[in-house]
Amino acid sequence: MTTPITLAFDVYGTLFSDISICKAMEQFVGDNARKFTTALREKQIEYSFRRGLMRDYAPFHVCIEDALEYTCYTFDLELKESDKKELLDSYLCLQTFPDVLDALEELKSAGYRMSILSNGHPDDLNKLLQNAKITDYFEDIVSVDEIGSFKPNPEVYELFLKYSGTKKENTWMVSGNTFDFIGAMSYGFKGAYVNRSTDVVFDPWEIDPTVVVENLTELATKIKDNLTQTKS
Repeated sequence: MTTPITLAFDVYGTLFSDISICKAMEQFVGDNARKFTTALREKQIEYSFRRGLMRDYAPFHVCIEDALEYTCYTFDLELKESDKKELLDSYLCLQTFPDVLDALEELKSAGYRMSILSNGHPDDLNKLLQNAKITDYFEDIVSVDEIGSFKPNPEVYELFLKYSGTKKENTWMVSGNTFDFIGAMSYGFKGAYVNRSTDVVFDPWEIDPTVVVENLTELATKIKDNLTQTKS
């Protein structure tokens, strides 16, 4: 590649799955575990949006904790404090999606520069990546904590450029969260949407992803094809 391409990877919902959270919830809510986990995830994101708009920052694990309280309330579920702590601690050892390791190897071999850009707190991200043994694939671990806001605030993507030293047009946001790549593309990045489920409804927005992949192992080929089409 004549022009270095930098891939900014989201973490929660892109590299790491919440399947372990879902399985843990089965003992408390049975067949409603997936509904509970989905509602919990949606509330985490909503709370991060609120805090970003209110300029009332707290680390993402606080958003998760508050979201857990809310979701328990809506499901009429009373958890022991020890159970809550165990669930919250499990966010530090989430499982990667099955495609992650092979995809990172392929992208590394293809010469892409890879970094993390996440709403997570630096300490939480480091533990999560270390537990999954994938830290060495990434040149930077960029957290929103430095500026006290959350994606899709444009300042977050600006922060990433500060660390990576790359240009907007050479940077791809890789995310399984539609708000994330939409925010990044609004700022000037390219966007790779990792849409692993046909059940996910795409946001009706005026910004479409540059490429869509069903899993990360398709990413290297899709980016290469896009770059080829752009040059021709």
